[in-house]
Amino acid sequence: MKTRLALRIGAAAAARLHARLIRSAVRTALDARCGPVELHVTGHHRLFATLDIPVRLQRGRDLGERMHHALRSALRRHRSAILIGADAPSLTPGDLRRAARWLNGGTDLVLAPAEDGGYALIGARRLSPSLFVNIEWGSADVLAQTMANIALAGLKKRLLRTVWDIDRPEDLERLRARRFSSAWRRGARR
Repeated sequence: MKTRLALRIGAAAAARLHARLIRSAVRTALDARCGPVELHVTGHHRLFATLDIPVRLQRGRDLGERMHHALRSALRRHRSAILIGADAPSLTPGDLRRAARWLNGGTDLVLAPAEDGGYALIGARRLSPSLFVNIEWGSADVLAQTMANIALAGLKKRLLRTVWDIDRPEDLERLRARRFSSAWRRGARR
């Protein structure tokens, strides 16, 4: 659940929004048709059974460890993997397809920068154990710190367009003002 948002809109509304964002992210991933889609979660919820995709429990003490584990696990089964945040409704299937093309073309890592200094997507063909270390998760320096780790590891990277995500109460106004595709509205009603 989006805890910062819950303070403003209440826990129940934040939980409904989070469910809507998860459905939207899954729909975006499925619509991209880049490969198998799975959801990595911190706990069980009845919503997950309605999505008709594999659900895996996240492993790791912080966001970096959880992302590293998810990517490493996927790369054992596939040539590349793309991880997206459920809180980035501005990501499109086209963004995911572009990331997949770049990875298939030999790029090691693809990121979609977020306006707040983080990133909403990371795709990988190769990983380094140091990729997600010494990152101040939740800060405005996440992307810059990750880029420094990528450079130190000698990995080739490309950046997608900058997107926005839903983290703060002011982001809700942007979400309300934006008219998303029928897929977003359809996903909101499920």
